[in-house]
Amino acid sequence: MAAKAVVVGCGIAGLATAIRLQNKGYRVTVIESNSHPGGKLHEKKQKGYRFDMGPSLFTMPWLVDELFLLSKKNPKDYFNYKRKDIICNYFWEDGTRFSVNADTETFIAEAAAFFHEAPKTIASYLESNRLKYESTKTVFLEKSLHKSNTYLSRTTLKAIAKIGRMGINTSLDIWNSNYFKNPKLIQLFNRYATYNGSSPYKTPGIMSMIPHLEMDLGTYFPKGGMFQITKSLHKLAMDVGVTFSFDTTVEEIVIASGSATGVKTTNGSFDADIVVSNMDVVPTYRKLLKHQKAPEKTLQQERSSSALIFYWGIKKEFPNLDLHNILFSDDYKNEFKSIFEDKTLHHDPTVYINISSKEEKKDAPKGCENWFVMINAPGNYGQDWNALKRSARKHIIDKINRVLGIALEPLIAEEFVLDPEGIESKTSSYRGALYGAASNSKFSAFLRHPNFTSAIDGLYFCGGSVHPGGGIPLCLLSAKITSDLIKNA
Repeated sequence: MAAKAVVVGCGIAGLATAIRLQNKGYRVTVIESNSHPGGKLHEKKQKGYRFDMGPSLFTMPWLVDELFLLSKKNPKDYFNYKRKDIICNYFWEDGTRFSVNADTETFIAEAAAFFHEAPKTIASYLESNRLKYESTKTVFLEKSLHKSNTYLSRTTLKAIAKIGRMGINTSLDIWNSNYFKNPKLIQLFNRYATYNGSSPYKTPGIMSMIPHLEMDLGTYFPKGGMFQITKSLHKLAMDVGVTFSFDTTVEEIVIASGSATGVKTTNGSFDADIVVSNMDVVPTYRKLLKHQKAPEKTLQQERSSSALIFYWGIKKEFPNLDLHNILFSDDYKNEFKSIFEDKTLHHDPTVYINISSKEEKKDAPKGCENWFVMINAPGNYGQDWNALKRSARKHIIDKINRVLGIALEPLIAEEFVLDPEGIESKTSSYRGALYGAASNSKFSAFLRHPNFTSAIDGLYFCGGSVHPGGGIPLCLLSAKITSDLIKNA
């Protein structure tokens, strides 16, 4: 009889891990406390509007396709997507507006003229980002940093030899400022620190590789919206034989003689040969492994930023907006100080507006749009979120009105809100952090929890709170790293 595996949590990494383990010959059961798959990556419908509730940016789609190919299925039978021609529209308070073209040569020419920077400087910066990614991806994204054999390959040794020249000892802001003179272009590239929930004034300059994932490898939109990623992987998992137990809360990971032997849940016990936790690593230890020694230094790392999101059904269409839009703060440095040091919201936040109805007309009634309006926020540290939400709503609407030259309030037909407290309670993400630990130091990658524990046999971890980090691509890579550590059944 095949060996059994239990996956705790049905987030994107849990789904991907389950599919990979089922293909390795395990009989996999995924246990999820919610009534739906996807974790943060799910949806909500309200009076004719459909909203993706979690991640809104889709890059590296081949990591999704890979799961279908591994399962000997045609990805196109489950999942389709298109590459965007415009990556993002940027707006500043002084009326400046700039659209980032997905074609690299076009972007270089347009950015050079618009921001008065030398084309060769922009080209050199983008090439540097590409080389950083290509040099380090095998070490930092595709293998466990906590296995000695990772460091025995020639590729790894070359990457380590180069890392000192990649900005590891300086901040992303300083790295970008050394390339460019125009503060708006620096701010545009500083923004990529938020892709791992960090501050550009703290995260190391090596993180300038992040724009490469979007600007060179492409930005995509899944047909049917972001939740289609979840739905397609859930269907694939069922088609290959994975079993799901929804509305079931895991209460304990059972450890016997130093090995994981199953889980206890609100719906009974499940025996297993291996257990994989897709739950945030902090509550995994605090709630499910209460009688085991916890890696306190790792669990006490600084948390990444969270988010405050207003979901608005808008009774109008805006031709000057696209799928991704950013309205920048005039006080960027203090915005991040407010988030990471003061643990509050800044009075002039950077506002991100995602409008999936630009690609999927059925996501909003005719003549309307579905606005996913997000600002970066601190984690949940017991703040008065009701007061912060009221204040933020006013600041956000005022900013949109100023920058876009509109009167937004009368156009809001439907509304609901998700704050860090809600993110924490709905997804078990510690303090509502979107990416687990922050990457605000050069040692962050090495301090992140590994995909296994040497203290307990048969226990593994996947998802955004462990190596290699948060966001859809890294969660999918986390699933691959984790499953690669597990022997075939």
